Amino acid sequence: MKIGNIELKKGLLLGPMAGVTDRVYRQLCQEQGCELTFTEMVSAKAISYGNQKSKLILEIGQDEEQVGVQLFGNDPYILSEMAKRIDHDGIYCFDVNMGCPVPKVVNNGEGSALMKDPKKIGAIVKALVNAVEKPISIKIRSGFSPEQINAVEVCKIAEAEGASMVTIHGRTREQYYSGTANWDVIAQAKASVSIPIIGNGDVVDGDSLKAMLEHTKCDGVMVGRAAMGNPWIFAELSAAIDGSTYIPPTIDAVIQMIQRHSQMLIEYKGEYIAMREMRKHIAWYTKGLKNATKIRAGINRVESIADVHEILEQLKNA
Repeated sequence: MKIGNIELKKGLLLGPMAGVTDRVYRQLCQEQGCELTFTEMVSAKAISYGNQKSKLILEIGQDEEQVGVQLFGNDPYILSEMAKRIDHDGIYCFDVNMGCPVPKVVNNGEGSALMKDPKKIGAIVKALVNAVEKPISIKIRSGFSPEQINAVEVCKIAEAEGASMVTIHGRTREQYYSGTANWDVIAQAKASVSIPIIGNGDVVDGDSLKAMLEHTKCDGVMVGRAAMGNPWIFAELSAAIDGSTYIPPTIDAVIQMIQRHSQMLIEYKGEYIAMREMRKHIAWYTKGLKNATKIRAGINRVESIADVHEILEQLKNA
């Protein structure tokens, strides 16, 4: 599959997730087989104001491979101008978030609120396509509500205005992340346009990947929440595509990954911030492990790399 000049051999993408997919975690997922990652979504308006947090989100590491920037906003001019402002060789594509269900985003007419205005979606895509030479994609939902399922219409508009790819999360905005994803909508969209369609929603392992590909005939899959604390999911999905056997990580492998993640995050953000961010990552990494309950209380008190090592020793020896 090609997205502009980006080649994806297996169609494995990591979804942008606020507070999760920084440059460190993107790299860890890339090393496990993820072919295209995205920054955490960043406000085009915040970029225009010179917001420091936005600058941090936009950083791409030297060891990263194919990375796209995900913008959010609802003004075609601001989105396109900010894409031009920040564009550089390390950015492989620009994506616009049209699926975020969070009220403070939706109430501003951004994120999944754009699903209610397909004409504006078309204007946004057109403006970005005209502004930069990189591929432009959008990430949408099946619709805003069960009564407004319009992903197919949006895909047709995006294609007509020059989008190179559309990712469809098979839930409506009203569903948030509850219930099940509607893969039928993804299948209908794939049958309606010629640009790559990426399926998103309820792919959590090799079996669900194969089920989605069979059901929807989509060109690739984007994994979001199932990748939290589990960069190995891309190795599992890759094995499923190859028809090979996937061997899950041992406790020792999990411990080594946590140690490496912690150290890389310290080098990137400093120990104070890194250790507070690692609390949630460690909880995700150790979820389901037989010894995890014994260290759970200590995770939220992690303040230093020494605290991490102490917790991991407890995990190993419990």
